[in-house]
Amino acid sequence: MPTLLILDANQRSALAVIRSLGRLEEVNIYAADSTIEAIGGSSKYCQKYFSHPPLSESPQAFIDWLRKILIEESIDLVFPVTEKSSQLILMHNESSDPVPVPFADYQTVMSLAHKGRLTKLAESAGVPCPESIHYNSALDVDFDETRRFPVVIKPCLSRIWQGDHWIDTVVQIANNKDQLREIITSSPWLQTNEFMLQEFIPGFGAGLFALYDQGSPVCFFSHKRIREKPPQGGVSVLSTSIPLDPVLVDNAKKLLGAAKWHGVAMVEFRVADDGTPYLMEVNTRFWGSLQLSIDAGVNFPELLYRITFRENLPESSPYKTGARLRWILGDLDSLYLVLKDPRYSWSEKLARLLSFFTPHFFSTRHEVNRLDDIKPAITELKQYIRDLK
Repeated sequence: MPTLLILDANQRSALAVIRSLGRLEEVNIYAADSTIEAIGGSSKYCQKYFSHPPLSESPQAFIDWLRKILIEESIDLVFPVTEKSSQLILMHNESSDPVPVPFADYQTVMSLAHKGRLTKLAESAGVPCPESIHYNSALDVDFDETRRFPVVIKPCLSRIWQGDHWIDTVVQIANNKDQLREIITSSPWLQTNEFMLQEFIPGFGAGLFALYDQGSPVCFFSHKRIREKPPQGGVSVLSTSIPLDPVLVDNAKKLLGAAKWHGVAMVEFRVADDGTPYLMEVNTRFWGSLQLSIDAGVNFPELLYRITFRENLPESSPYKTGARLRWILGDLDSLYLVLKDPRYSWSEKLARLLSFFTPHFFSTRHEVNRLDDIKPAITELKQYIRDLK
């Protein structure tokens, strides 16, 4: 009976992995995070929960702990869920005994995670990208060269490994030359690290979720964000499954095929007003709304598990469109931000309030709150109340 360790257990995506794989009779499910308790560790499907050194502040201590627990608990496969945990494990796999993870190797992952390399790969594969200028550091920028605004300042890495710690970066938009100069000179991660100045694409975001087996596509899934936190754009708090866009699927196949991809990936596009989808980035890990795809009929964690152990895959069928997933505490935060924001009119605030309390019993499921596995919701509520203090 294989024993699986799911990391980052306080993430909602990790909880989705735990619930998905925990329903399989032939596996043992363990979970771990740096917190004393975690929503995933509270699930009835988790047989053991471990608290480990924080991988952001003590990355080497985390790797040492992980290698030790692999032996002590006879772990067969590790599922990292965040970008930091997966990249940290993969980069250490390059130089020592590898931790068993169901992903591509480090160099392949970085060919997509590094946005500069991704842009070059996409262009060679015939996938549209915004016009981009690459810089090695802020010292290389000639501000007089940039004449088209707004412009996007995009670090090549969302999280930059510094040998013993991480630097978290953000994507920013400059509307004029003065803003561009201010952002570049005041952002510490731009002073010594690669970034791009990229054409701003008006339009809307569109994402495609994929699973690949050694360069071959297994399945795809798509969803639409209905509400987010913060409301202007951020983490999905209410989403719905939608039909696949054949143009997005075709572009994703070109890109992931060129990368000889293996494992899961979320390919993000921005669709311009003329309908052209431009590649924005690729997340090389499980995504926040993973539970929606499972509810709709695309069980990515189980499929990835069966691919890894070379088992036969279940027969595929079209997934359910119109399924909705709600993160209730995130939706509550989003509502609060709308109600206190003076940019929203009273009619907009009232409409949002009514939509928050309008039930959708037959189409909406809750991401964390599940009657058949209620302890994660209790753990999350305790953490939420504690963070309010």
